[in-house]
Amino acid sequence: MGPDSIPMASFAPDLVIRALTDDGSFRVLTARTTELCREAVKKQSTSGETAQHFGDLLTGTVLVRETMAPPLRVQGVVRGARGGCTLIGDSFPDGGTRGLVNLKSGESEIVLGGDAIMQFMRTLPNSSIHRGVVRVPERGGITAALMGYMQESEQIVTVMGVQTLFNDAGTVRSAGGYVVQLLPGADHDTVAVMTERLAADFSDLTRFVDAQPFDPDALLEEICYRVPFSRVETRDVRFHCPRSQASVMASLATLPIDDIQSFINDGEVLDIACDYCGADYQVAPDQLRGLLSQS
Repeated sequence: MGPDSIPMASFAPDLVIRALTDDGSFRVLTARTTELCREAVKKQSTSGETAQHFGDLLTGTVLVRETMAPPLRVQGVVRGARGGCTLIGDSFPDGGTRGLVNLKSGESEIVLGGDAIMQFMRTLPNSSIHRGVVRVPERGGITAALMGYMQESEQIVTVMGVQTLFNDAGTVRSAGGYVVQLLPGADHDTVAVMTERLAADFSDLTRFVDAQPFDPDALLEEICYRVPFSRVETRDVRFHCPRSQASVMASLATLPIDDIQSFINDGEVLDIACDYCGADYQVAPDQLRGLLSQS
């Protein structure tokens, strides 16, 4: 097996498991996002620490979305120090998630700490957008920023962990994470035990995520060790970009009429590539004329 090969056993479907402790103290979510992160990293042709942080942000965005009720579209954005790089995770209610890496000219890696920020935006049912922003510390990185966001912006006591692991060729080998949230009326003794265990045993998820394949149910069992709990729901997640020929046409339709007419006069087929997934869409002049007839 070559260094870039991935064992077939690792191709387990990505999913999120949601559970509640029986005493009502905690909500616990665990996620496997291996295939999602692998595909997104590949589509963005990113590597090194930037790929690491990108994978962690994608998993974190999925977990943040899964804490929302009802499920909403959630976008997580990390802007590196000095504006050198931007990472975007975009997760939809149907479990589809995509991502984007933008490197500033002359920059090769995202830099955390300093003035680096993390912003989450969620689209509410009335189409308004809720935004929350926190600093991204150099120490603790994406995980620390995720916990800061949940506690400062969502005002929920939360412990989170995300991890993205790579093989020697730079391909995502395994990815996933967890969320533990304190619920109102939690038992103080149970809270003390859970908090101590999370700090001692789950600050580094490598030993869990590095299993082939990583099993989020096993992680759930470990987090809730000796704390009775019930699984509430399991949801599939996956890499998916909703961009389509129809959505491309809809975007073009928002352009000023003079711009559309200019494209028609050029007589060339527009070739539009999706930044998220790399898919190419062609729009012929006759299709553009159709936009003018609709206006």
